[in-house]
Amino acid sequence: MGYFKDTLKGISWMTALRGITRGLAIVKIAILARILSPSQFGVYGIALLVLGFLEVLTETGINVFLIQEKDDTREYLDSAWVVSIIRGISISLIILASIPAVIFFFHTPQVRNLLYLVAGVAFIRGFINPMKVTFQKSLQFKKEFLFQGFLFFVDAAVAVSVGFATHSEISMIIAMLVAAIVEVVLSFVIFKDKPKLVFDKEKFLKVVNRGKWITGAGVFSYTFQNLDNIVIGKFLGTGSLGFYQQAYSISTLPVSEIGQIFNKVTFPVYVKLSGEKARLKSAFIKTAGVVLLLVCIFGLGIFIFSKPLILIFLGEKWLTIEPVLKILAIFGIFKSLLNFSYSLFLALKMQKVVMMSEFFGIIGMGIVIYPMVLKYGIVGAGYSTIIAFACSLPVVLIYLFKIFKE
Repeated sequence: MGYFKDTLKGISWMTALRGITRGLAIVKIAILARILSPSQFGVYGIALLVLGFLEVLTETGINVFLIQEKDDTREYLDSAWVVSIIRGISISLIILASIPAVIFFFHTPQVRNLLYLVAGVAFIRGFINPMKVTFQKSLQFKKEFLFQGFLFFVDAAVAVSVGFATHSEISMIIAMLVAAIVEVVLSFVIFKDKPKLVFDKEKFLKVVNRGKWITGAGVFSYTFQNLDNIVIGKFLGTGSLGFYQQAYSISTLPVSEIGQIFNKVTFPVYVKLSGEKARLKSAFIKTAGVVLLLVCIFGLGIFIFSKPLILIFLGEKWLTIEPVLKILAIFGIFKSLLNFSYSLFLALKMQKVVMMSEFFGIIGMGIVIYPMVLKYGIVGAGYSTIIAFACSLPVVLIYLFKIFKE
């Protein structure tokens, strides 16, 4: 009966996971938004910008590689772990070295202590057992649900507890640090196969070489998603950045989560169907229709009920974000549809297409973001995301046509 049953189960479990984790995230932000100021969220956002940039800059594509490989995952376990550790150490050292430059660029000395902790997060994450990817590869989404759900609970509980105790943005970074430690421990307790510090040059190079397009796509994707944040943080300050990031979170969170649920489930399924073009095309078109329907329902709901949502989740002091929230809700619909196609390209080992799509989006945003932000503030940044999407779309459409033209 094919992979339909497995896909349906996977979507059900991933929907439950995303519902619970994002529910926890919303509760966490709703509580912290009443404790912390927009400026404090902006400082936290700068720390995440640094961590996110370095994580994608050094992205090796280990998880994608292990899922793409139809051979036994254990064959590359040791090499994948060595690559991950090297990456984690590199990120943490670069963060520590870049602290003076970050403070100078954003004129935000209060980010210093957050960056020390963020460096620790990167270091610890490097030691996670790569075997955790087998949940997704073997379509064991119930186990993925339990594993990730517990980690998100730890993060939310620590962030809120420390937030009440300190009234500081550092609470969210401490939560990330604790969750990273718990993830490392669980990844070794749950899986029988434990990686060893063994260097196999041939396998090491194969992992790194396959991941070069993932690295490029990751860098471009990060820039696409954060160029607006960087420009706002630099020219409008941490207060405006805090407002914008919360607007972005509320407006894109439900629709992006729908896209991520389907991406996570369909990616391993598409890998298994990669040699059967007719079945692959049928699966992609059917799933795309469902994704389109769902993201439109949620996206338009956010657009229409933006003010009540702000009052419920953030409070009255955040009402100034309503105009940009509406714009970003439309962008969330567009970007989710764009990202949905990426799982197909990755399954077919066409990482280059993902990178090209993100690259053209960056070009579009790069041209308009600065003048738009200076003239219209964070609303201008919202409009620039729509322009960026319009520049990315043609690449995706061209390659989808090439894949399915026969």
